[in-house]
Amino acid sequence: MIGLFKVKEKQREQAQNASRGGGASVKKQSAGELRLHKDISELNLPSSCTISFPNGKDDLMNFEVSIKPDDGYYHNGTFLFTFQVSPVYPHEAPKVKCKTKVYHPNIDLEGSVCLNILREDWKPVLNINTVIYGLFHLFTEPNSEDPLNHDAAQVLRDNPKLFETNVRRAMTGGYVGQTFFPRCI
Repeated sequence: MIGLFKVKEKQREQAQNASRGGGASVKKQSAGELRLHKDISELNLPSSCTISFPNGKDDLMNFEVSIKPDDGYYHNGTFLFTFQVSPVYPHEAPKVKCKTKVYHPNIDLEGSVCLNILREDWKPVLNINTVIYGLFHLFTEPNSEDPLNHDAAQVLRDNPKLFETNVRRAMTGGYVGQTFFPRCI
């Protein structure tokens, strides 16, 4: 019990020193930040995926993931996703947006992503690694059955060769229909 009082006393002393400018204050981390820190330290990403922290390592709750598929329709493209993680993570799925304009049945032109584990199938046992693998899988196996971009999904279902041509045209910087896609290869 005496040890506990000493710890409390030391914490009070550190807080007073920090308020007087005698040291840096220590920001208390939320449970979500602690869990996210654990998830990030345990990441096991494919070699074609990278993670970066544009706001620095002090802001783990906002980061970017770059995916460069090594197979499939989107081979050699580079696709950037932003992640915003809530303080109540893992009880709420991260908010994920695709910053790269892409012709894809499961990603709309505003960057919204249709991935079941980011919506109705999210469970607190899932983690950031699972989400990144889910995104990676969207590029190796696009799903025309649960689309956000209905036109791309219909072309994938009805004419896979035309879909492949449209993907290549979009990735090299060109128009698909009336929509211009910046180069991402």
